[in-house]
Amino acid sequence: MNHNIQKKYEEWLDKTLEPFIEKSKERKQTFKTDSEIELERLYLPFNYDYLMDLGFPGEFPFLRGIYPTMYRGRLWTMRQYAGFGTAEETNQRFRFLLEQGTTGLSVAFDLPTQIGYDSDHPMAEGEVGKVGVAIDSLADMETLFGGINLQNISTSMTINATAAILLCMYVAIAKKQNADLNKISGTIQNDILKEYIARGTYIYPPANSMRLVTDIFSWCNKNLPRWNTISISGYHIREAGSNAVQEVAFTLSNGIAYVDAAIRAGLNVDNFGAQLSFFFNSHNNFFEEIAKFRAARRLWAKIMRDRFGAKNPESMKLRFHAQTAGSTLTAQQVDNNIVRVTLQALAAVLGGCQSLHTNSRDEALALPTQESVQIALRTQQIIAYESGVTDTIDPLCGSFFIEKLTNEIESRAMDYINKIQELGGAIGAIEKKFYQNEISKTSYEYQKAIENKEKIIVGLNDFVTEEKVTPKILKIDPSVRDRQIEKLRSLKENRDNTKVRKCLDEIRQAAKSNENLIPLILNAVEAYATVGEISDALRDVWGEYKEF
Repeated sequence: MNHNIQKKYEEWLDKTLEPFIEKSKERKQTFKTDSEIELERLYLPFNYDYLMDLGFPGEFPFLRGIYPTMYRGRLWTMRQYAGFGTAEETNQRFRFLLEQGTTGLSVAFDLPTQIGYDSDHPMAEGEVGKVGVAIDSLADMETLFGGINLQNISTSMTINATAAILLCMYVAIAKKQNADLNKISGTIQNDILKEYIARGTYIYPPANSMRLVTDIFSWCNKNLPRWNTISISGYHIREAGSNAVQEVAFTLSNGIAYVDAAIRAGLNVDNFGAQLSFFFNSHNNFFEEIAKFRAARRLWAKIMRDRFGAKNPESMKLRFHAQTAGSTLTAQQVDNNIVRVTLQALAAVLGGCQSLHTNSRDEALALPTQESVQIALRTQQIIAYESGVTDTIDPLCGSFFIEKLTNEIESRAMDYINKIQELGGAIGAIEKKFYQNEISKTSYEYQKAIENKEKIIVGLNDFVTEEKVTPKILKIDPSVRDRQIEKLRSLKENRDNTKVRKCLDEIRQAAKSNENLIPLILNAVEAYATVGEISDALRDVWGEYKEF
């Protein structure tokens, strides 16, 4: 730091600040981010190498953005995560969203679909169509995307354990539409490691699950080149209770494990690296979130170049989707959630996201109503078209505070990453419960701070009103399961069951070898084998993972 600035700073401390503080105390003794990073009262210039540390947009280390023009060239994809009840109902919601200006679809699947059970399975009772749309077969997917040209829209599917099956269904529909598979774009989450850490919708043991992930990498590289083969997800890690630093560290550590697995499977990092994407949470601590996104981008570029020897700049770019933080929404004073979501969405945009979902105000109560979804989408559109923040690239770059905070998050995240590597990488850390224990501790401290009013949540633990408001909420018709079961019965009566059995037997045999499973799953899907039947074929060979 410049000597004159330091001297002037010391004079300010002595002559201006101290006399003022004697008369007017500060609100707290210490100020910290949610990651327990202590914040200085005032940030001053500090030494950094602009070309090495910050660089230019579209160039390594991509801190300032992965594209040379960022939002001056193209705005982020505006997605609204949607899925409930039957495929018919969700198709209507998709069409509404497209009419309202959404630029990408994002599919929520119900719990039975996520863990490989058909709607008629006893384990599915009470869950069909509840937290997402019920998809049992290609027939349901055909209905889900009825009237929607897949070549003209980017689709994100939040699906993990059964990702290979749902991807094959999407490909089968594209083929039926005579679409050019070279032009089909979108993302499957396909991030099974975080399921063992934070969500629990796994089916198979980790090694077998990783086999499916790398089979998808390999098949898409040759057949679906514009598809993001994985969305390595910090979102659910954050929702489970991690802080921002842990979210970056654990997500990128999982990314390292996927890249390692793909390389061990014989893939070239520069062949699949550009098809990797990430999914982050955008939480409440505004500046920490912006710094988090920037730090993650620079860290991943260094990891891909220095650890994995990537040569293609496209392989080093951290492309990410962001979603506002569902866990921050309150059932009390639900309209406050509009303000929370606005700040979170703005942080994601200032952090340089490629895709964004904004939560709806009523999601602490139920799946969102159509009116609430429209407000959430309008929030993105107002930021994009009215705020002016999209008119210049990385507008907060050079802020002494932002750059120092970015460096601090990167440094702390790297410490975690090194620790995880010492434990045997992501899988070793999961098996030793390192991730789970760290998240549990952080979550406990956060909740304790709310209960002690060290952290204020407006409308929840302060500024509480007695007024009882009963907002209109979306209710799922309990007859959804009956309708799905009837469709399944009709499907099985009318399909070629001999062909289905043959396809399922081929999947079982391939699961015992190193043969890529995706072509065989695609064959089964096109024969109208169900999600449950295909999942069971793999269960027969691999078994199920039991945590305890």
